[in-house]
Amino acid sequence: MRDRGVDALRALAIAGVVCGHWLVTALVADSGTIRVTSPLKHLPELAPVSWLLQTMALFFLVGGMVAARSTTPPRLRLIRLLRPLPALAGVWAVVVVVLLACGADPATVAALAKLVWAPLWFLPVYGALMAAAPLVARLHPGWPVAVVAAVDVARFGFGAPGWVGWINVGAAWLVPFCVGLSWRRFDGRPLLVGGAAATAVLITVGGYPAAMVGVPGAALSNQSPPTLAAVTFGLAQAGAALLLLEPLRRLMRRPALWGAVAAVNVSAMTVYVWHQTALIVVTALALPAGPLAGLHTVPGHLGWVAARLAWLPVFALALTVAARSAALIRAWG
Repeated sequence: MRDRGVDALRALAIAGVVCGHWLVTALVADSGTIRVTSPLKHLPELAPVSWLLQTMALFFLVGGMVAARSTTPPRLRLIRLLRPLPALAGVWAVVVVVLLACGADPATVAALAKLVWAPLWFLPVYGALMAAAPLVARLHPGWPVAVVAAVDVARFGFGAPGWVGWINVGAAWLVPFCVGLSWRRFDGRPLLVGGAAATAVLITVGGYPAAMVGVPGAALSNQSPPTLAAVTFGLAQAGAALLLLEPLRRLMRRPALWGAVAAVNVSAMTVYVWHQTALIVVTALALPAGPLAGLHTVPGHLGWVAARLAWLPVFALALTVAARSAALIRAWG
């Protein structure tokens, strides 16, 4: 039997990622080229907004919760994760070739392709953790937290080479995954309070960035690779999710809300894979109309944010079309 509260958490996670990318990604049209920037680069005071939009820890928490009770072999779950990728790869192979053949700036084409493919780092990491679930089922999350802390000390305290930081890609996301595997053993309040307090100390005293998403041009990111601040923030998020679980179960008794959550869950990976393409398509199709606020302009003021919020329903419509088109491509294949 499905746990509708867990499904609601997954829907919140995918909504946070999609809305987060749509709000912090700006494609600025400038002299025939398109460059990628972020409102957080120009308006750093908006960094706290990223705390609401960074929901990757929720994905891994839910992944652990599902793995703990699922009887489906990890191999089959991985196949489901990868199902949307062939259509995306095929479409973007054609797009890149056509753009270059039409004389598009190679740097612009590369930037757009990176925007689409960069978020897919999630798939191999998530797949690896699902495969390792039986091996880490009894692992306390404190151990991977200690690994992340040691890596950060080596990087920032002893000048370890940059590649050392990428150890945290596995260790950092193992933390919420382990919480999910044994979530009944954890009280959400200590996780929420302790994680939030630790994150506040790391930001205000430890020198970690306040933004929980990547910011173009920043000297340090909490996400590439993940830092201890990202881990403690994820623990706070996991604590909040555990506290919300029962209220969400009650809300899911309402047919309309459950219908919306069920629809998101059915197409969660398709939405994740195609959401940046939807942003690009809307931006490109609107280019002939000239630089439009919140779409092609520099995100240097709050007016841009208000304008971008107005574009979100258009992005959602484009995503719906892309998702249905991808389903047709898979059916024909």
